[in-house]
Amino acid sequence: MLVAIPAALAALVHVYIFVIESLRFTHPSTLKAFGIRSVEEAEVMKPWAFNQGFYNLFLAIITAVGLILHAGNHDEAGVALVASATASMLAAALILGGSDRSKLRGAVVQGLFPLLTVIALLATGW
Repeated sequence: MLVAIPAALAALVHVYIFVIESLRFTHPSTLKAFGIRSVEEAEVMKPWAFNQGFYNLFLAIITAVGLILHAGNHDEAGVALVASATASMLAAALILGGSDRSKLRGAVVQGLFPLLTVIALLATGW
């Protein structure tokens, strides 16, 4: 439970990131969230955002599959998937926050639950 809850929340956050990056990138709330000044500017960025959104979705799916495998008594495979996906999420958040201080809020949103998952994995030996 100590690992499953933050891992599931990390997956849900990354599904949300997929939605805003791949499905709603030119929506006014997304423009504001990413600090994009215009729809025209967003249209230029849209292809990379679309791709990036799917990357986040795949990390969420890998995490969910790991949780399902772990619940189904496939412990080693489940742990490996949850650990690798959430560690990747955390690494991406660290890179985001470290590369652009104006993106710290986004980095915290993206990385908090993966960080808690990784800590829980290490603490419990899940």
